[in-house]
Amino acid sequence: MTTFGYFLSCEEFIPAQLLDQAGRAADAGFTRLAISDHFHPWNDAQGNSPLVWSVIGTLSQTVDLPITTLVTCPTVRMHPALTAQAAATSSVLLNGHFRLGVGTGEALNEHVLGDRWPPFAERPEMLEEAVEVMRELFTGHLVSHRGPHYTVESARLYTTPPEAPPVYVGLLER
Repeated sequence: MTTFGYFLSCEEFIPAQLLDQAGRAADAGFTRLAISDHFHPWNDAQGNSPLVWSVIGTLSQTVDLPITTLVTCPTVRMHPALTAQAAATSSVLLNGHFRLGVGTGEALNEHVLGDRWPPFAERPEMLEEAVEVMRELFTGHLVSHRGPHYTVESARLYTTPPEAPPVYVGLLER
């Protein structure tokens, strides 16, 4: 049986419109949602970019559809430990129906903290380590990690779903 998902573009719509679209998608028979995660829209004409985790939290109370981020970058703009906490909370709110889509990011969104923008060849390595850290944290156990890119000191996620959210990796190659 073929099923269809609906994409919520945070770059183009305010949160209230995204919630309305999700409700209409559910009513129309769509079986899942995907939602973008960017700090900036792709261009100024799009004019929006709400914090995806706030939108997901609200969606969890308004529709009963699985949600996937397409895609979150857990490497520069947001530390993997915070991404893990947001994803675990989203999964709890969505009764286990959350999928964490991750990617290496792009300078458009990841430069905002003023940190060094890593070269293309380094970003997949950073993403691999970030996913490792997040998967460790999803266990709910105490985690300490010292890697080439990330450090986590005695961290534990206290709000965890019964099963870790699946992690989908999107990556472009040159």
